[in-house]
Amino acid sequence: MATTTVHLLRHGEVHNPDRVLYGRIPGYRLSERGQAMARRVAEHLSTAGRDVVGVVASPLQRAQETAAPVAGAFGLELATDDRLVEAGNHFEGTTIGSNPGQLAHPRYWRYLWNPVRPSWGEAYADQVTRMRAAVDDARRAYAGHEVVLVSHQLPVWMARRSFEGRSLAHDPRRRECALASLTSLRFDDDRFVGLHYTEPAAALLAGADPVPGA
Repeated sequence: MATTTVHLLRHGEVHNPDRVLYGRIPGYRLSERGQAMARRVAEHLSTAGRDVVGVVASPLQRAQETAAPVAGAFGLELATDDRLVEAGNHFEGTTIGSNPGQLAHPRYWRYLWNPVRPSWGEAYADQVTRMRAAVDDARRAYAGHEVVLVSHQLPVWMARRSFEGRSLAHDPRRRECALASLTSLRFDDDRFVGLHYTEPAAALLAGADPVPGA
């Protein structure tokens, strides 16, 4: 029996002084604190003697920059998987994340009719489909070892709820997926047997930018 761990790593804090809900917009880099978070995760994994033999990241800059120190710590080449990308969002480019009162404007109402799907962006079920496919491919490619997949808050949270057999509909304020956190999925062969959540950069979270869409 091959025991494999797939670590879902959310990227670190992003440099976002205008507090834009940046979604898939290119060019959003890690802040200095975010870079420190990425280094902290790399140190956490390497000093614990983890058997990491693969690092794969979303194509977005903030995920690539978070993954780089982890790959470097284990002497690995960083791979990219488009399926790990941030969720699509019709509010991308706005400041609604930090000023939700804007949703009262009629121009946004057409996106708010179904919060369960959700109607304002990529369906939760579609995120689960692509994230689970990425996890399954990584599990097979690195069977018997550990692999780190660097993604974004909502796709990671959707994957977790799916593996736990929970409803995909949820309160965004109750997501357990902090910046630079690890949601570690454990498999015996192809059977999911449990998960463990950790925050290696917890000491750096105080005061971190809470704007969603990351």
